[in-house]
Amino acid sequence: MIRLALGDCQVTVLDAGRLWLDGGAMFGVVPRTLWEKEHTPDPGNRIELAMNVLLVEERGRRILIDTGAGTKGDAKARRIYRLEPRSPADLLAPAGLTPDQIDVVVNTHLHFDHAGGNTLRDASGELVASFPNAEYVVQRGEADTARHLNERTRGSYLAEDFEPLSAEGRLRLVEGEVSLSPHVKLQAAPGHTPHMQVGLLVTRERILAFLSDRCPTASHVPYPYIMAYDLEPLATLATKKRLLPTAARERWILVFEHDARVPIGTLEEEAGRLRARPLPVEA
Repeated sequence: MIRLALGDCQVTVLDAGRLWLDGGAMFGVVPRTLWEKEHTPDPGNRIELAMNVLLVEERGRRILIDTGAGTKGDAKARRIYRLEPRSPADLLAPAGLTPDQIDVVVNTHLHFDHAGGNTLRDASGELVASFPNAEYVVQRGEADTARHLNERTRGSYLAEDFEPLSAEGRLRLVEGEVSLSPHVKLQAAPGHTPHMQVGLLVTRERILAFLSDRCPTASHVPYPYIMAYDLEPLATLATKKRLLPTAARERWILVFEHDARVPIGTLEEEAGRLRARPLPVEA
């Protein structure tokens, strides 16, 4: 757990567990000889990835951005992805909270490793909201993408992660940029999926950005480092070129959702290239 105070907001980076994905897929056209210097693959060519999620506490309101993979995965999924997920209760325990204390859940997108913790099975086996008092916020276009699958997208989306919320009337569909509170804003960041969004905490002191799969790890900051998982890689490139120079110039704090070593950092320019640097914080 990493905790920061920004203005009158409390920000906590929480650990939703680990998963392992194919290193080649995570780095696209970048050769293994380059990416394995920072991410050592296992015998199956998988690299360890975190599922870091963000809790923002602002004037008594609690907003959680992404929920990890959750604990609904079966034995096959746990084997394929080496899943080591945390339950919603275990996720929030280090912050001294329980799931019923979350007011808003934001899904940057609806892939299983970002939205799987949205729901859980109750004692009777029924799928219910993991955060029973929360409103869940997702882009309308992302929900449409998740509901109209094809051979390319079918493995990433699971209806059980969001349809029970829709049935309960908990799913709030938004379009474009949205302000959730005086300081928390959602900004479109297409590429990984056509309608992915990132979370921004904007205070007088600093801006913090939860990048989701725009830059899943600190290693993905260089422009060519784009995942093969991205549905629109050229849109990813355009989004990175729009977002990252501003983040470097204004010294934004960045949360890298899938980085097990550098969960939070800043950007610096070296010899005309942007590089991530860990942010010294107290855990």
